Amino acid sequence: MTIAAPPGVFDVLPDASPENWRSSYLWIYVETIARQLATLFGYQEIRTPMFERQELFQRGVGDNTDIVSKEMYTFIDRGNRAMALRPEGTASVIRAYIEHRLDQQPSQQKLFYIAPMFRYERSQSGRYRQHHQFGVEVFGARSPAQDAEVIDLLHSFYKGVGLKNIEFYLNTLGAVESRTAFRSALVQYLEKFSNALSEDSQRRLTTNPLRILDSKEAKDQEILAEAPSLYDFLTADEKIYFESVCQLLEAIGISYKVNPKLVRGLDYYNGVVFEATSDALGAQNSIGGGGRYDGLVKLLGGPDVPSCGFGAGLERVIQTLLAQQGTTTAPPCPDIYLVPLGDEARSYCFKLLHRIRQKNILAQMDLAGRKIGKAMQHANTLKAKYSVVIGDNELGKAFLSIKDMATGTTEDVALDNLEEYLKSSSKIP
Repeated sequence: MTIAAPPGVFDVLPDASPENWRSSYLWIYVETIARQLATLFGYQEIRTPMFERQELFQRGVGDNTDIVSKEMYTFIDRGNRAMALRPEGTASVIRAYIEHRLDQQPSQQKLFYIAPMFRYERSQSGRYRQHHQFGVEVFGARSPAQDAEVIDLLHSFYKGVGLKNIEFYLNTLGAVESRTAFRSALVQYLEKFSNALSEDSQRRLTTNPLRILDSKEAKDQEILAEAPSLYDFLTADEKIYFESVCQLLEAIGISYKVNPKLVRGLDYYNGVVFEATSDALGAQNSIGGGGRYDGLVKLLGGPDVPSCGFGAGLERVIQTLLAQQGTTTAPPCPDIYLVPLGDEARSYCFKLLHRIRQKNILAQMDLAGRKIGKAMQHANTLKAKYSVVIGDNELGKAFLSIKDMATGTTEDVALDNLEEYLKSSSKIP
């Protein structure tokens, strides 16, 4: 019996097919851009465990969220501790921030991660039970410029990868006091229509009413058309803060739309929130988002520091890129492929292979003992730029006969000048 991967997960394979979103070359391409941009913006990488104490996510994400109540993978370990696979990145980063006293560092903490997350969701395109996020978390600064920088980094990431027609939506949820007052008014309004709401919204009316604003059900949106507006409950300072973020984005040319119903799916958000969407994926159009979560570090036992961040799903980024027929870098190909004939030549080639690689030149050799024809076919499969056959006649000579695989022409190259020949601008970029 063949054992297959569990439902809702997938393998990333070394497949060079341009249409395969599970190609490791595509993943490396996207992850490299994420790392480069995060570093450019002054963010440092953090890596946290894939599982944590269940209580961390119950307190940090919220008991009433879909993530905790429906989707979290939980288990009891051999020490009788309630554990959970990491469903999102923020709570784990905050736990590490508190545990290792990163607040005592001389500057604010700007952190990023590229990591798998785990949620027991209905398996469908764009939603997987193990998915991957590029995320950032910033601690120690509460200013419109910090919010705008986080959005700028996410926007730069999508642009750097090659995505087009990405829409950014912004909203502000206000502080706890403003949001609490709005929540009461919203519940009072929706209770009059409780029987007409969708099943999910009826449940959320008592557990998390703000999420009803995010409902995709047409009947819910009809009811919400006359609902109170959160903007009417904001203080003057909260409105000014939000407008300042918008002005900064306009100043650097990032277009956006204000969506007063955008609330995000996690309890910890407050203040400015944002979301990025693409029309290339159908119903699953959200490809990333985030916002401010001031107070969450204190809630989890740390100091009261302002915080904000984002998470971008890499599966959806890659699928969007392919749906838009975007271009990526080609898989790396050998600069040279060595074909040894005989045991003595194999030993010679192995030492030569090591020497070439020490000069940062991509080199491979036939390790399977193929005949010349099969070895050259393999060199073509690997898309090697050059090849060289080394047998008894070539051993001990001061030059090698190098074959250009694209043209079929050969050229004698001095062994002492081999690396320079391969690295020369006319041969290998």
